[in-house]
Amino acid sequence: MVTELGHFALILAFLIAIVQTVVPLVGAHKRWPGWIAVAEPAAHAQFLLTAYAFAALTWAFITSDFSLQLVVLNSHSAKPMLYKISGTWGNHEGSMLLWVLIVTLFGAMAAFFGGGLPPTLKARVLAVQSSIAVAFFAFILFTSNPFIRMEVPPFDGQDLNPLLQDPGLAFHPPFLYLGYVGLSMAFSFAVAALIEGRVDAAWGRWVRPWTLAAWVFLTIGIALGSWWAYYELGWGGFWFWDPVENASFMPWLLAAALLHSAIVVEKREALKSWTILLAILAFGFSLIGTFIVRSGLLTSVHAFANDPERGVFILIILAVFTGGALTLFAARAQAMEAKGVFGMVSRESMLVANNILLAVSCFVVFFGTMWPIIAEMFFDRKLSVGPPFFNAAFTPFMVALGALLPVGAMLPWKRGKLGRTAWSLRYVFVLAVALGLLAWAMQTGRSALGPVGLFLGSWVVFGAIADLWMRSGRGWNRFGRMIRLPRADFGKAVAHAGLGVTIFAVAGLTAWEREDIRVAYIDQPFDVGAFTLTLKDVRDVRGPNYLSTTATIEAEQNGKPVATLFPEKRNYPVARMPTTEAAIDYRLTRDLYVVIGDQQADGGWTVRTYIKPLANWIWAGCILMSIGGLLSLSDRRFRVAAGARKDSKGEVPAE
Repeated sequence: MVTELGHFALILAFLIAIVQTVVPLVGAHKRWPGWIAVAEPAAHAQFLLTAYAFAALTWAFITSDFSLQLVVLNSHSAKPMLYKISGTWGNHEGSMLLWVLIVTLFGAMAAFFGGGLPPTLKARVLAVQSSIAVAFFAFILFTSNPFIRMEVPPFDGQDLNPLLQDPGLAFHPPFLYLGYVGLSMAFSFAVAALIEGRVDAAWGRWVRPWTLAAWVFLTIGIALGSWWAYYELGWGGFWFWDPVENASFMPWLLAAALLHSAIVVEKREALKSWTILLAILAFGFSLIGTFIVRSGLLTSVHAFANDPERGVFILIILAVFTGGALTLFAARAQAMEAKGVFGMVSRESMLVANNILLAVSCFVVFFGTMWPIIAEMFFDRKLSVGPPFFNAAFTPFMVALGALLPVGAMLPWKRGKLGRTAWSLRYVFVLAVALGLLAWAMQTGRSALGPVGLFLGSWVVFGAIADLWMRSGRGWNRFGRMIRLPRADFGKAVAHAGLGVTIFAVAGLTAWEREDIRVAYIDQPFDVGAFTLTLKDVRDVRGPNYLSTTATIEAEQNGKPVATLFPEKRNYPVARMPTTEAAIDYRLTRDLYVVIGDQQADGGWTVRTYIKPLANWIWAGCILMSIGGLLSLSDRRFRVAAGARKDSKGEVPAE
């Protein structure tokens, strides 16, 4: 009964979404207050009904209701409770229900927090947001219904993909979807502004919190996915330029560009057309990511579905929303005349450069991801575009971005002097160069990647600190004034510092990691770098829903015990799928990473060992970027539409 009610709630939410799409748009056009007022309660009702449908599906997974086809295909009675719950969204149908739940959540939040918006703009934003929900409600109900019953329920289920039975993957999709779908709010604001024919500083103020929240969630989601790939897949890497990884990274780059571009709209009423275009493209790339994951067009270990028919449906959604918004953008371009004027050397110009670097790097990733498909379709050639291409093509843009970041953050608005700003960063530059030279002197026979990464990361981190210090003014109470700076200033500095930490960590790990692959024998030590490892034992272990071959490996450094590691090879009998569980000794400056392989004919075992310097700093940098975003989001100026202007264009006359 709970399942049937969940299905009914989903249908009812679909009908309400249709009403919310049509009625407020007509009301805003005709300036009918009664019709405009429909948007807010409809948004709340739509979210509550969708939340009930999602709760009903979750309950079916928790209780192992094998009369439901989705539960049979993605769960098992012996599965731990965490993975029963995460099994709700660990499949195509459930993940799409989570997607539409978040769409309606953001719509309800916009209705609740949008009190400062002009009534017509608010009605149009909620209508556009609801139109996105309509498309995905239709997709779920007509092609991906999660509430289909089994005619003859089996005794037990087929289990969830073992690769997804992991804490990192349990939380990765919700955060990633909050980022993907969060960009729908920026899209809705952009389309609503195009319909109204007005983009001003107040609009820039309204759109920034939604973009910032989406960017923070995307950062967390991407970091969780990277961390999962690092320790779960056993390949020893944190980023593989996999098509699905790229699908989440492209909107992240455009969201970062949009966030900085919206600042210029708010402060200077410039870059209006570009900011609207970024808002459309950022959500468009989120839809492209959804298409890549679910169409079967590109294969990936992360993919949810391999169904061309569903892919065509998503492609139609992508074409309608992105194509329609771009058409509206072309028709309304003349209404977005820029007012602010700025010089070539100014913060505005540096933000333009920031936008260009981020946008071009996004399209480089897009080209590399899609080129194999294009080559096969049009040239009948099978090609593979791997990490060497992406590393060579993408890295220069990030180097340029890191080099410009401290200078651009400290330049004044409208017009500045490059020499004066550069002089204020002289100590930062000297310190960064000194650290880079120190790394160069300490390494032997290695590439320049590590020292250059340390220089660039230090330049960004200490530049962010210098920016805060310069904002505190002069005098004896400088430190006290710095503490009292707005949280948005601290958020910007922390986020930029997080980027610097990540740049250094990625460069250091790539340049200085060591890898060793060998056949190891019981009680026969072997050396890897500064460590001596000994395979002590290999035994069979039974888990809650898997069988494991677990090795015991002792690690020493300079004759002293460092760690005892337990790498595993697991086999999930129900899913009939093996997985590799790496054993990692996490430390501040390095990770000792060990993977056990197959047993050889002579009784030895294949062992892969990695020494990975600065690995944890990659995710520490991501955490810092997320904290910086949250600090900025907590600033009252971001939480309240302080720039709201209810002039004659926004007010609705009483009937």
